[in-house]
Amino acid sequence: MKFRQSLLFFVICLLSVTCTSHGNNNADIALTPPMGWNSYDCFGHLATEADIKANADYLATHLKEYGWEYVVVDYLWYAEGLTSENIRFENPPQHIDEYGRLIPSPTLHPSSANGKGFKPLADYIHSKGLKFGIHIMRGIPYQAIEKNTFVKGTSIRASEIANFSDTCSWYQGLCGVDMTKPGAQDYYNSLIELYQEWEVDFIKADDMASPYHADEIEALSHAIKQSKRPIVLSLSPGPAFIGNPRHVSTHAQMWRISGDFWDQWSKLRHQFDLCRMWAPFIGSGHWPDADMLPIGQLSIRTDIPELTPRRSRFTPDELKTMMTLWCMFRSPLMIGGNLPDMTPEELSLL
Repeated sequence: MKFRQSLLFFVICLLSVTCTSHGNNNADIALTPPMGWNSYDCFGHLATEADIKANADYLATHLKEYGWEYVVVDYLWYAEGLTSENIRFENPPQHIDEYGRLIPSPTLHPSSANGKGFKPLADYIHSKGLKFGIHIMRGIPYQAIEKNTFVKGTSIRASEIANFSDTCSWYQGLCGVDMTKPGAQDYYNSLIELYQEWEVDFIKADDMASPYHADEIEALSHAIKQSKRPIVLSLSPGPAFIGNPRHVSTHAQMWRISGDFWDQWSKLRHQFDLCRMWAPFIGSGHWPDADMLPIGQLSIRTDIPELTPRRSRFTPDELKTMMTLWCMFRSPLMIGGNLPDMTPEELSLL
């Protein structure tokens, strides 16, 4: 009898450990630094569905076998017609659903029309054996506040959870969420519910890490952990706050250690200092992120004067230095250049 009780206790403990390690709390994802491609360095806020598919095709054919697996749609997939002049205006045009959640622009992403969202594009990428990611902005869209949409599953309105004194300094399409208000966590839960329906595997959450919005980071992290889908959470922009590394490593798998990294030697030299500072906090499941790799053809589609279309300005030796530093630091690796334009020499570095 005692043996049976002991055996039962052992089985219960084993199941408890198994559920903790492999349940929906995301404890078993990003055990190695995530690797993939992100659309921002080559297409900015103007990436189209065709661009994403072309890069996914290349990744699947040439790089998947070496561990490159994420395809991430960056910045403003929910808006069109924005330029470097009007992108900073308050309340730019954005597409939202009935619950005030951003949805893809059908102009940029035709398969998203008629309420399909990113599910068709995610299906395409998953069919290649790859994983699908999106960029999001912190907060709630101004369109949701204007229409005063309900937070899904509640009687709370968008205006009741909006924090009008906390907006992004470089994109005025959303304002912060006041996490002290009823319905605030429900809003973030509803976002992850939507992304789960789209079968998103990776979220790059912007306007989170610098300045450091601990309350909304916790809200997004909580929503992901209670969902049924393992989703990597990456925080931007950088530099993240180094004063509380335990907090960021508890709530995210990746976080930026610098501002936007571009193909300039001065920026590469500075990354050595930042990597040295963050090196003690590297560990399985939480990775300080040295940012995307500006290799290959960059800024193909942009109207930002300082980001003219070009091949990476790094010399071959500088590219090797960058790749060596990122790998020694165990940074996540996200290619920034347009993959179909890669030269054999550039491809050999990957």
